[in-house]
Amino acid sequence: MAIINTGLLTKGLRGEFFNRFDATKTHFADLSTRIASNSDRETYKWLGTVPQVREWGTGRLAKGLRTESYSIENLKYEATLEVDRDEISDDQTGQIRLRVSELAQRAATHKDYLIAQLLTLGETAGNNSYDGVSFFNATHASGASGNQSNLLTYNAVATDAPTVPEFKEALKEAIAAMLGYKDDQGEPMMLSAAGLVCVVPATMLFVATEAINATIINNQTNVLAGIASVVSFPWLTDASKWYLMKTDGVVRPFIFQDREPIEFNALTEDSDEGFRREKFLFGVRARYRMAYGYWQYAVRSDFV
Repeated sequence: MAIINTGLLTKGLRGEFFNRFDATKTHFADLSTRIASNSDRETYKWLGTVPQVREWGTGRLAKGLRTESYSIENLKYEATLEVDRDEISDDQTGQIRLRVSELAQRAATHKDYLIAQLLTLGETAGNNSYDGVSFFNATHASGASGNQSNLLTYNAVATDAPTVPEFKEALKEAIAAMLGYKDDQGEPMMLSAAGLVCVVPATMLFVATEAINATIINNQTNVLAGIASVVSFPWLTDASKWYLMKTDGVVRPFIFQDREPIEFNALTEDSDEGFRREKFLFGVRARYRMAYGYWQYAVRSDFV
């Protein structure tokens, strides 16, 4: 982590920020492939798959990457706290520390928040995967893959309150669909049902957890016990939709394009703001981008 030393008044405040930042539980690292970025944007021409291993025969048969390209521009992010000088003079440092700790949590979970936005918007036009259609779409096609869909539905008695058996059956269908996806060369994308994560809204957390972890459901052995983990994102507000992700591939459902890591900065008593307005500023800054990766490793399931 980069730390810019601009002379914070409160000793240890910077250390407290990064201690809280590092201790905050996040999920983006499991759901995304990190790509180190060295410019304002990166263009990916490798999102077609590599060729299948073949018998040598008459010699090597070189195959280039497919023509699909995907350009991702880095974005700059910030969050800033303004503290009145009198608050520090009146020994309100305890409250300031709390606010800085909250700022660290916000900064740490921001990438998870961005993934939640990508999931929510993944069905709408313009939020495209590398193949030129929306990330969740019924008409994915590339090379020899044929037409494929990662939009599923499952009938439930109450769409916003699925039961444990209903979630279990919906999960079975989602896994089966993912196992059947083919790459641009007509080869299976997913070779095993490993590294699976169910991303659900908060209202579905306990149902999903029981459906996956229970050994017995409706007096029958649960064949899906332990097959996936469950992650709850509070930013997912549609109570009927959830997402199955495969997270152990080289390319994951999302790309984390990392340009500049988080910085913690301050303008205090020696700054122009501190002199003219008696306001001290504590803030974070970073440059990165969260974007779509392989749609084949993401299925949206909707209870209808």
